[in-house]
Amino acid sequence: MGEPVPDQPDGILLAVGGSPARADTLDVLRQAGTRHYQAVVVKARGEDFQAAAYEANAAGVCLLVTPDDMTWRQLDALITASVAGITAARTTAYAQISTGDLFALANAIACRVGGATTVEDPRGRVLAYSNLPHQRTDEVRRQSILQRQSPRRPAGAAAYERVCRAQGPVMLRSEEPGRCHRRAIAVRAGQNVLALLWVLDGEPALPEGAEAALEEAARITALHLLRSRDRGSAGQWNRASALAALLEGRVSERVAAEQLGIDSDTPTTLLAVARTTEDTPAGLGEGRVIDLVRRYCEALHPRAICTEAGEVVYALVPVTDGDRPGRRVMKLAEDLAQAVQRNTSVPLHIGIAGPAAYLRDVPSCRHTADRVLSALADGTDRLEVATIEHVHSRVVLLELVALGAAAIDLPADPVQQLIAYDLRHATTYTETLLAYLDAFGEASRAAAAICVHENTLRYRIRRLQELFALDLSDADTRLVTWLRLRLRHLDA
Repeated sequence: MGEPVPDQPDGILLAVGGSPARADTLDVLRQAGTRHYQAVVVKARGEDFQAAAYEANAAGVCLLVTPDDMTWRQLDALITASVAGITAARTTAYAQISTGDLFALANAIACRVGGATTVEDPRGRVLAYSNLPHQRTDEVRRQSILQRQSPRRPAGAAAYERVCRAQGPVMLRSEEPGRCHRRAIAVRAGQNVLALLWVLDGEPALPEGAEAALEEAARITALHLLRSRDRGSAGQWNRASALAALLEGRVSERVAAEQLGIDSDTPTTLLAVARTTEDTPAGLGEGRVIDLVRRYCEALHPRAICTEAGEVVYALVPVTDGDRPGRRVMKLAEDLAQAVQRNTSVPLHIGIAGPAAYLRDVPSCRHTADRVLSALADGTDRLEVATIEHVHSRVVLLELVALGAAAIDLPADPVQQLIAYDLRHATTYTETLLAYLDAFGEASRAAAAICVHENTLRYRIRRLQELFALDLSDADTRLVTWLRLRLRHLDA
């Protein structure tokens, strides 16, 4: 910014350092128009870009907004990768393939490179494969095609990592009977891996020039994937980026409304979706989970949008008055959890928050939905889907844990004495007392919870009252004792 715009007719200008409300950015847009640029790219940086849109329209250039967290280097690489593939796409082998027809593309690659070809996404999901009858295949490839997922194998992760790190084709030899050697290459847009190409190199071996042909095929595949993304999901990707910015409070309500295509006063409900445990299998399940979340939410409302943040998928769903939106969203979430479990064997927790009356309330809803997820992760009542109303008490307890209430240390503290006694003597007074208080003093329920005889439980309760001067007939003692034992359990 601050420098004259160079002459580059039909070029794309990256307004590095600019923001849509600044006067120098508006001047750059005007200069870009006089120098016949096709587009100018800016970062919103949470600002209103109405003035920039007006100037771009007046100058006759397209105004593009890139996510704030995408570096200019990454964007430049994406544009370069798109342009680099265009020339190659005009070669005879690829010229007649429709954009996005990955199966036709796989056949063309197999013909040009010389071996059966599979196109996979970075998670190992099969996107397309060649089916030329004269080319040899093997059992691993057959299973990949049948399951639409590369089989999990001990050396598989290392092979994927090796291919993704390499800047060109990689030869992967196999000593397993009946399994062909493979040549593989990562399909890139800049430093981003869009997919992987796998070509069988068996008998006969791939001809001379196969590696150069595979590099060309990777460029063509990148172009197809980027163009498909532009046609089918660029708007969705941009809206997902806008939702991520809104959830983190990095964008104003007005800008979020523009980018999401939702009026700022549209009531919305937020779903936070997470796997139940960290050891739940990832990979295929993870990708399909996101697809299913998006599909289910869009079925409820076409303007619903999903985004990922770490291990959580957030879905923002507009709701309408007069149709009990809370019940509809709960039913959606329950059906979604069941569908994901059925299709991917990935168990989910779904926290629901809202409705938010305005988009500016969505970050607060995220905080609530995250609290609900934390409460569900405790798992004491095995809920899969919940709102704050369902788990309010547990959320309060978790907040107390976060504030350090579980670590209270007082002199002559009977609870600490009880815990210390159990540690020294390998007794179970702590477990017994918590079960007894959880059961509201009902001995039969408490005994069943810890698998002891009812008389044994009653004896322990009498004994611990004698040993630690606990008067369980006093309401305050019961409350404080239960609360501290429960917090300690949650903090464990």
